[in-house]
Amino acid sequence: MIEFEITEEYIELIKLLKTLQIAESGAMAKIFVENDEVVRNGEIETRKRAKIRKGETIEVLGQTIVTI
Repeated sequence: MIEFEITEEYIELIKLLKTLQIAESGAMAKIFVENDEVVRNGEIETRKRAKIRKGETIEVLGQTIVTI
């Protein structure tokens, strides 16, 4: 499990995936979303620029990210 501290109001989903180096690029992060590989709070997330806020859980490629 990865804990990620959000210092602003939110972080966009693809930016989060790039920041944590789960995706090597924005294009790769978008592909993960397009292929329904990203689960946000138990539901598949289809929006590339979804606003992720504190207290959310993201699952992608077998990794779990918890935002704090």
